[in-house]
Parts: sequence; structure tokens; C-alpha cells
Amino acid sequence: MAKQAKRMTAVYEGIDRDKFYPLAEAVSLIKARAKAKFDETVEVAMNLGVDPRHADQMVRGVVSLPHGTGKTVRVAVFARGAKADEATAAGAELVGAEDLMEIIQGGRMDFDRCIATPDMMGVVGRLGKVLGPRGLMPNPKLGTVTMNVAEAVKAAKGGQVQFRVEKAGIVHGGVGRASFTEEQIAENIKAFVDAINKAKPSGAKGVYLKKISVSSTMGPGLKLAVADVVG
Repeated sequence: MAKQAKRMTAVYEGIDRDKFYPLAEAVSLIKARAKAKFDETVEVAMNLGVDPRHADQMVRGVVSLPHGTGKTVRVAVFARGAKADEATAAGAELVGAEDLMEIIQGGRMDFDRCIATPDMMGVVGRLGKVLGPRGLMPNPKLGTVTMNVAEAVKAAKGGQVQFRVEKAGIVHGGVGRASFTEEQIAENIKAFVDAINKAKPSGAKGVYLKKISVSSTMGPGLKLAVADVVG
């Protein structure tokens, strides 16, 4: 515990927890303090002025980051025939129909994104209690229920990030790795925030983007100046 406290004291040295940092300065500080033995994920968390318990205040969508996430994404695709072949050719790790359903029911969940053609949703629907809680249920609004499975697979592997606001009005997502350049991280953050801003629901009242913070997996959290990021 003492070692952990000492480490946190070190990473917060020189950090003003009450300051709202310009984006460039915040990214520089985050990178400088990412000292873990692994390539830390850079994450953005946003506090929104919405109450997702109301349908007209739900914030959900997908954004393709200009520099990807730096994460290897494993994709499962429910499709038959030529569409199954397209998914395999595009790089999907798991492809199938009823056989894939049985594999998942058997406990295999080693994938990060699930895609399905519309005709397969009857099969996928039986997995709702398994895929739903993990945020893996295919959804046409997120582009994961589509006939263009090849494009969907490539998008998932190329840096596409899904987002959904939580009960407390918070939405967060990984926007890269500490090994990225400062410019790449900053551009990814701006793309993520821009997507959230454009997804403002009709029922949102008052201030929509309340707070934005950025951090790395093992590093400090810094508050960002909202106007600087959005501008």
C-alpha cells in the first residue's frame, strides 16, 4: 500500500487538480507520466447534462478515430454463405450461424465486437442475455447489423469506438495509447468529443458538455478546458 501511495504521489507531482488544462498541455502531461511497463490506454471521460433514464436523453453512437485505438479488436460475425465468406476475408475471427450461437452459449466470449446480417437476428436474439450485458448485442444504429459485413469488420478493426452514456450521465472511451504521438492523441480526443457533441439528444436541457477529463491507465486524471477541446 505504501508503494502504491508513493507511486501516485509521484505521478501527481506538478499536477494542479483544480486546473482546467488546455488540450495540448494535458496530453503532454499524460504522456510524460505514463510510466507503466505496458503501453497504457489513454481514456476520456465526459460528464453530460442528460438523464439517460429518459428515452429522449439517451446518448449512443459510434466514432471512427483518425489514428485508431491501438487495440487489437477481435470480431465475431453472424452470417451465412457469401456474407460469411466476406466476413472471413475481412479478418473476422469468429464467423458462423447456429454453430456460432452454440459456441457462445458454451461460454466462449473472446471477442470485442459482434456483427450480424439482418437475417441472422433471429438467431442472435437468443443470445440477448449473454451479449446484452457486455454491450455486444448487434444494433443497426451502431452499424453492427448490416449486409455490408466486410466494411463493418474493417471499421471495427480500424479504430471505431462505440459509446453509450451511463446512468450518472457519464460517457467514456479509450482514445489511443500512451505510445501515440501527442498530436495523434489530441486529434483522437477531439474526434471523440466532437462525436459526443453531435450526438446531443433532443431532450437535453441546459449545459450539455459539463466536464471532460483525460487520463492514462495508471496515470493521473486531468480536467480539460471544454471550450478548448470543442473549439
